[in-house]
Amino acid sequence: MVKYISAEQTLPLRSLVLRNGMPEAQCVFPQDHMEGGLHLGCFAGDQLVSVATIFPEDHPEHGPHGFRLRGMASDPAFAGKGYGAKLINFAIDELTSANAAYIWCNARSAAAAFYTKLGFTMISEEFEIPGIGPHFNMIRLLAVKNNKLS
Repeated sequence: MVKYISAEQTLPLRSLVLRNGMPEAQCVFPQDHMEGGLHLGCFAGDQLVSVATIFPEDHPEHGPHGFRLRGMASDPAFAGKGYGAKLINFAIDELTSANAAYIWCNARSAAAAFYTKLGFTMISEEFEIPGIGPHFNMIRLLAVKNNKLS
C-alpha cells in the first residue's frame, strides 16, 4: 500500500540506500518541507519498504508545471518486488490529477532501466554527482486530466 508519510519517515531508507549509512541528519533535503511537496511510502504490511520525495520544480529545459522526484529508495531486502514501481505509479496518478505537466529526476545510472520501464526517458548524457556516482536526467511527461484553469 502507498500512502503519504512525513519527511522524517523517509530518512532511514535514504540513509541506508542513498547515502551509505550516513547519519539521518545528513540525509535531509532542503525541499523536505517545501510547500506543494509530498513524501510517499510504500508498505509491505506495516513495514516501510520504499520512499520518495516529490516537490514542485521545473526542469530548466522543459517549461512550467514540473515536479521533481528525489530520494527514491527501496529497502534492498524488498528490491525488485514491485514496491518502487507501485510508489512511482501512485505519484504519477497524483501529479496527473493535479495537472502537473511532467515529473523529472536525477536517476542513478544503475536505476535508469527501472525508470525507463515506468515511462521515463533520458534527457541528458551521463553525469557524475560527486560523492554519489553517475546519473542521468530523466523525465516522464504527464497527460493533463482536465483544465482547472478554464
